Amino acid sequence: MLAHNSVDRDLMARDSIELTQYDDVVSKGRSSRSANSELKLGAQANSRNSTDNDLKNSSRTRSSAERRAIAMDDDDSELLINREDLDLDLDGEEAQFLRTNRRVPVRRNAIPKKAAGQLKIAGVIAAVVVGCGGLSAWAYSYGMTSWRFRIQSSDAVEITGVKNASRAHVMEVAGADIGRNVFFVPLDERKKQLEQIPWVQEATVMRLLPNRIAVTIHERTPVAFAQIGSRISLIDANGVVMGLPANRQTKYSFPVIRGITDTEPLSSRAAAMKIYNRLVSELGVADGDEASSKNPNYVKQLSEVDLSDPENVKVTANDPGGTMVVHLGAQDFLPRYKLYVSHIAEWRQQFQNVQSVDLRYEGQVIVNPDKPAVAVKPSPLMNTDDTDRKKPVLKPVSAKPAAKKPAHHGGAEARRKQK
Repeated sequence: MLAHNSVDRDLMARDSIELTQYDDVVSKGRSSRSANSELKLGAQANSRNSTDNDLKNSSRTRSSAERRAIAMDDDDSELLINREDLDLDLDGEEAQFLRTNRRVPVRRNAIPKKAAGQLKIAGVIAAVVVGCGGLSAWAYSYGMTSWRFRIQSSDAVEITGVKNASRAHVMEVAGADIGRNVFFVPLDERKKQLEQIPWVQEATVMRLLPNRIAVTIHERTPVAFAQIGSRISLIDANGVVMGLPANRQTKYSFPVIRGITDTEPLSSRAAAMKIYNRLVSELGVADGDEASSKNPNYVKQLSEVDLSDPENVKVTANDPGGTMVVHLGAQDFLPRYKLYVSHIAEWRQQFQNVQSVDLRYEGQVIVNPDKPAVAVKPSPLMNTDDTDRKKPVLKPVSAKPAAKKPAHHGGAEARRKQK
C-alpha cells in the first residue's frame, strides 16, 4: 500500500506541475489577449503569431494532462482533477485569438491567368486567319477557272460616252478580251490604248461581275478647224488634231487655223493654240454672257486665223463690205480689232481695193501690206520723197498699242491729217 501510494503521489505531483504550467500558459494567453485588444488594427498580425505559438504549447500540455487523467481513471485511482475542468470556457472574442485559421489548399496552374487569356485570344485569331486564308484560296481558284467569269461576246462590253469618236475603233480595243476571264483583263493597259484614240481624252475601264466590262469615254472638245496640208481636221485647245467626227450629223462652226503642219511636235501645236485661245477669249463673249451691241462676239466674224508667225497673228474677217485680212500682232487683240471695225468703211471709201490692213503700229494703219510695192503718182496728200519706196500709211486714228515701224511694206501710199 505504501508503495502504491508513493506512486500515486508521484503522479499527482507531476500532474500538478503540468497543470501549473498549463495555468501559466493560459494566464499568459489571457494577458496577451487583453493587451492585444488595446492595440490598433495594424499590430494584430504580430499578436496572432504569438498566440498561435502559445496555443501550440498549451495544446501539448492539455493533451498530456488528459492522457494522465485517463490513465488514473483506468487504475480506479482517486482523481484529483476532472477532465471537464480542463475545458476552457472562453468567449467568442477570446477564442478567435486561440483558434488557427485552417488554410485552404489552392491549386495553381503553371501559366498565369492573364497569360492564359492572351494565349486563348491569340489562338482564336490564328484560327480565324487560317480559315479566311483557306476561304480566299478557294475563292481565287474558283474565280480564275470558272466559266461564269468568262466574257462571252461583244454584248458583254458596255461602251458609253462615244459621240464623235469611232465606236468601231473603241470596240476594237475593248473587244480584244472577248473569251477571256474577266479577272485577267488588263484594265490599265486597255485604258492607255483607248486614250491613244485622237478623240478620246480620258477613258475608264471597269469589271462588272460576273462576266462584263464597262468602258466610259470622255471625248475631247474641239475649238477650231485646222488645215494641215490639204486636209481639214478638228483640233482641241491643247493642239491635238482629232480629224472629223465619225458622226457626220454633228456640225461645228469654227475658224480655220492655218500655219500648223503635221510634222511639228505636239508641244509646238500646243504653243500655237495658246495664242489662238487668247485671241478667242479677247474677241469672244465671256462664258455665261450673251452677245449684244455693246458686247458683240467678234469671233463669229472670223473665217481664218493664221498662226504661222507668233509675233503677227493675222485674221480673215468677214463683214458686209467683203473679206479683209487684219494684222493684229501678238497682243492687244481686242482694241486693234475694234479699231478695224470702226474705220473699215471709211478706208474702203478712200481706197478702192483694200484687201488687208496692218494695225500693229502706234498712230498709223498700213493698207495692203501683203502686196508688193508699186510706183504711184505723187499727190498733195502723199509724201513726195522717195515715192516708190514709201509704205502706205493712213493716219485717221491713233491706235493704243505701240510698236516699231516695219522696215518695208508694199502697196499704195497715202497720208492725210486726222479729222
